Amino acid sequence: MFNEKLTAFVCVADCGSFNKAAEKLYISAPSVMKQINSLEKHLGLKLFDRTNHGIRLTPAGQVIYKHAKYLFGYSEKVIEEAKKAQYAEETTFRIGSSLLNPCKPFMDLWYRINREFPGYKLRIVPFDDDHEGVLSEIAALGNKYDFLIGACDSENWLELCNFKQLGEYRLCCAVSREHPLAKKELITFDELRGETLMMVKRGDSHAVDAFRLEAERVPMIHIEDTAQFYDIEVFNRCAQTRNVLLSLECWDSVHPGLVTIQVDFERGVPYGVLYAKNAPADVLRFLSALDTVT
Repeated sequence: MFNEKLTAFVCVADCGSFNKAAEKLYISAPSVMKQINSLEKHLGLKLFDRTNHGIRLTPAGQVIYKHAKYLFGYSEKVIEEAKKAQYAEETTFRIGSSLLNPCKPFMDLWYRINREFPGYKLRIVPFDDDHEGVLSEIAALGNKYDFLIGACDSENWLELCNFKQLGEYRLCCAVSREHPLAKKELITFDELRGETLMMVKRGDSHAVDAFRLEAERVPMIHIEDTAQFYDIEVFNRCAQTRNVLLSLECWDSVHPGLVTIQVDFERGVPYGVLYAKNAPADVLRFLSALDTVT
């Protein structure tokens, strides 16, 4: 962490000789003397008295030596602390968590296989569900996060990350608590006649596109396109209107003003673990370990 001139100065002072310092530093004695001369010129100080009997530190040299030794010792502590920090970072899995993509399902998996990762810790990294910024969060896998977990049927998402499917979430409908459908246990497409159905635009999710196609076959269902990716404002709009929102079973507690009801539609949306395209070995080892518990 220090320049070669200061290192040479301390070595000469410790050895009491340019020649011995040169041997220790694996350079020539003239090179050592050149570095000392350059350091003295740079500082504007005489650091050594040179006599026929050898060299000794000047009063100024003694001050520089004392503080240089302290700096060297402090430097070693800093490096050791940095190594520990790096080790802690290398043995920490960073898990992204948001309202729509909470980390609890990941935590449930972690405590089933964490014995295979002794010394590893988890750090929860919160982020906001913002339909305009969610793609940048997905792209941050490998840098900001090691894992995200949640529903993923988005072609845009899958261009930015890898995905290990663990199962499926059922498609549901969310309605305000005052809506006539709120007390239903299962909603059919026929019961959506006359309703405004909010859902993401066509072209990004195969499961949602299949649901849209089925809904379009039923007369009097009006479809309102939402933002490409849901955030809390989509749920707020549903709660503030008499609209019906296409949702997922895992989002039943996202908005307290809404009721989530299953729909008569067999196809679900895949959910699982999202991770970086070029994930490190320990991330891949964790994903492999999931096969033993899923």
